[in-house]
Amino acid sequence: MSAAVIRPSRHRLSPIYARPVLSGLSHDMSLLPILRYPDPRLNTRARPVAVVDDRIRRLVDDMFETMYEAKGIGLAATQIDVHERVIVIDTSEERNQPLVLINPEVVAASTDRVIGDEGCLSVPTIYDKVERCAEVTVRALDRNGQSHEVRADGLLAVCIQHEMDHLQGKVFVEYLSALKRNRIRSKLLKRAREDEQAA
Repeated sequence: MSAAVIRPSRHRLSPIYARPVLSGLSHDMSLLPILRYPDPRLNTRARPVAVVDDRIRRLVDDMFETMYEAKGIGLAATQIDVHERVIVIDTSEERNQPLVLINPEVVAASTDRVIGDEGCLSVPTIYDKVERCAEVTVRALDRNGQSHEVRADGLLAVCIQHEMDHLQGKVFVEYLSALKRNRIRSKLLKRAREDEQAA
């Protein structure tokens, strides 16, 4: 559900939505290019953020701008070719509950499991079933470098796990069979070639 995306048949999202007001902005936000599977850079493990400074806050703001524009519900820095442990999420229908997770760590996870359709901004138009923990508790830093914990279930829990996979260099299609992965790889490579020819 990454850079999590909302599957149209399951979670309807109006094409017009309000972006949240992100406080403390000192720059114009920028849209960033999103890496597409099977780009090998998506398999890079992200390093911890050493200090939450203006550079990281700018990254967070640009990631939100990129995620909202792409109608995603989550985005990991890995997906925009920045290999640091930064995630932004907003699973709210109103698109007004931005969540920042810097250096996230799972501190608790339920034994109960859920299976649901997931999609990804890095794997456009592809959806498939993935099994996840039903609930997770994550400790992370926020946009100001303050430590906080998030206890999540439902869509938010799935989104957090999906985005944290990206920080480990793992794309959700890697949970699928080799046959499905190869079909997806071939489909997306063909689409990329067609896009290049049309450009």
